[in-house]
Amino acid sequence: MPQRSNKPWPFARLGYLIATAFGFCWGFIWSTGEIRKLDGLWVFTGMPNWTFGRGGVCIGGCFLTNSTVSEAVLRHERVHQQQWRHYGLALAVLYVLAGRDPLRNRFEIAAGLVDGGYVKQPPQTKPVANNTKPTE
Repeated sequence: MPQRSNKPWPFARLGYLIATAFGFCWGFIWSTGEIRKLDGLWVFTGMPNWTFGRGGVCIGGCFLTNSTVSEAVLRHERVHQQQWRHYGLALAVLYVLAGRDPLRNRFEIAAGLVDGGYVKQPPQTKPVANNTKPTE
């Protein structure tokens, strides 16, 4: 089976920059909260709910949301940022084609369903102690 290339799609960088510029403008216009850059990802908080879907949206190198974000969510959104870098503007079309169900959307699965808040972290199981006494 052929391996997928890690090489970005043609014109992906240009598409990423265009998406980032759009995300930055959209965030700058509508954000009523803190705007900060965290490890290369612009985070716009205080966005009105109608300006994004679900709990937030990553557009290029920008994450737009209405609330503060956890480290887990930032990890999730950084994967989406890398997806934008890899596919460029094609990501928008590919994402829509992958479907709205995050449990089946390959981009959400790759970004981490637990980190994205789509599923709960399974409880840690403790090893069962062997309480049997040795026989003589």
